[in-house]
Amino acid sequence: MAAPDDDPAAQRWVEEPPKRSARSAYQRDRARVLHSAALRRLAAKTQVVVAGEADFPRTRLTHSLEVAQIGRELGQALGCDPDVVEVAGLAHDLGHPPFGHNGEAALDEVAQPYGGFEGNAQTLRVLTRLEAKAFAPDDGPLTGRSVGLNLTRASLDAATKYPWTRRDDSRKFGVYPEDLDAFQWLREGAPGERRCLEAQVMDWADDIAYSVHDVEDAVHGGHVTLAQLLDPSERTAVAELAARTYASDAGPEELEYALLRLQAQPWWPRAYDGSMHALAALKNLTSELIGRFCTAAEEATREAHATPQLSRYGADLVVPRSTRLECAALKAVAAVYVMQRAGAGPVYARQQELVQGLYVALLQRAPDALAAELRPAFEAAADDTARVRVVVDQVASLTDISAVAVHRRLTGSSVTVVGGEWDG
Repeated sequence: MAAPDDDPAAQRWVEEPPKRSARSAYQRDRARVLHSAALRRLAAKTQVVVAGEADFPRTRLTHSLEVAQIGRELGQALGCDPDVVEVAGLAHDLGHPPFGHNGEAALDEVAQPYGGFEGNAQTLRVLTRLEAKAFAPDDGPLTGRSVGLNLTRASLDAATKYPWTRRDDSRKFGVYPEDLDAFQWLREGAPGERRCLEAQVMDWADDIAYSVHDVEDAVHGGHVTLAQLLDPSERTAVAELAARTYASDAGPEELEYALLRLQAQPWWPRAYDGSMHALAALKNLTSELIGRFCTAAEEATREAHATPQLSRYGADLVVPRSTRLECAALKAVAAVYVMQRAGAGPVYARQQELVQGLYVALLQRAPDALAAELRPAFEAAADDTARVRVVVDQVASLTDISAVAVHRRLTGSSVTVVGGEWDG
């Protein structure tokens, strides 16, 4: 259902007349994200396995498409506008730098004196400033600045996982001080730091896609066998990591039981040999898990709220504890057998070295070494913090492949990625 023209949720930061009257404001948002350069770049950014290392594992782009699909259907079942939830799913990783969370940690460390880096805050920056689409009028309060994709308030709010600035009690945050004007606009009418229902649905869809599909990739890639997970000692290792990293309110025994509960289901395969039947069984596993996790959240949320159409700040998503722990156990499978696999440490160290070396080289050679669209912002920057933020924008925009290429051009290093290993 299209939002009324006077609905604050459907407003844009800078007013724009519709190009086609048949589309809703949120359908326009979806089209803008789908056609954005930032979304295309995700095709060459690491999800868990290095992008391009093989043709089966997810990239950030395929992961985002899957999050968007899962979120759209769950949101629609609850009464959310499906286009708003899909926009949030498509957009949620636009700010992530090359090499996944490893690259994010490296960039945050080197930029710490100037506000650091956070992929979610960078996403907001991409959506409201960096993606070239719309500009404010020269004679208005925003004095001709870029307003990025100029999405509606509802879509921007739905894409905001962490609606707060950097603070000591959370390593995650959703906005840099430089972008508070956009943030304050999109959060008008929001109750404190509470997330809208669409953002909560997107976040749960992200957890589902991450946990389920990374296990599928790990099994298909030979990093873990299904038989290994039947071994009590292997399961214990997974449960212990899950308790440390993904479910601090649960002990290893409870998390091991969550994994056992999944393995007891009739659709959980007992082996995988790469045959057509095995591939079908593995794909059915992902479908069953997604259905299980979505259904549990939908039913629990419906039980908590009597209103049939749930959206915005009229409800909160409810995920049963048992479901959340099952999801955490699956995340730990990928962590143990892929991210912590033998030989991964040196690879991650070289990735961090490359990202930080790239940051230093770009800062030293800016503005000439920056992309043409970023040079004016660097030249107009009032202080070092603003200049560093532009350099961070440049590094974060790069794909895994272009990061290696730019690093080689600026430093003369011949670092390349081949089959997940580093040569240089």
